Amino acid sequence: MTPRVYLTRTDASRNMARYYLMSVQATLFGEWSLVREWGRIGRAGQVRASTYAGQVEAEQAMEKLRAAKVRRGYH
Repeated sequence: MTPRVYLTRTDASRNMARYYLMSVQATLFGEWSLVREWGRIGRAGQVRASTYAGQVEAEQAMEKLRAAKVRRGYH
């Protein structure tokens, strides 16, 4: 099973309700992708995929991005 991370950031005083979803997935061409989706909770978000040569590299990129989001207030 590939890792999946779901983070949220809410602040009622600023009308903020955001989410950030990350997952590592195999591609059809033998590579691995870090797929990210973000936006307002309850709405469709934007999606971006970054391709890596191996699963380990994709998981390291996801962990680095997760740490950055946690520093910005996501949990």
